[in-house]
Amino acid sequence: MEQNALAAAASVSRGVIIDFEKGRRTPGTNNLAAIRAALETAGVIFIDQNGNGPGVRLRERQG
Repeated sequence: MEQNALAAAASVSRGVIIDFEKGRRTPGTNNLAAIRAALETAGVIFIDQNGNGPGVRLRERQG
């Protein structure tokens, strides 16, 4: 997902996405929740398998 699309889907500025990706800052709680929700809507599943740390995978496409 491109930065502009993620920013629009999460209703945050592109600058928030850029700074987060570059490790300059961590978004506030509300922005972080909005980014996560936008990614989950796009098919990303956040996982923590057996305590081995966080990870992501894509939801299987239907049809």
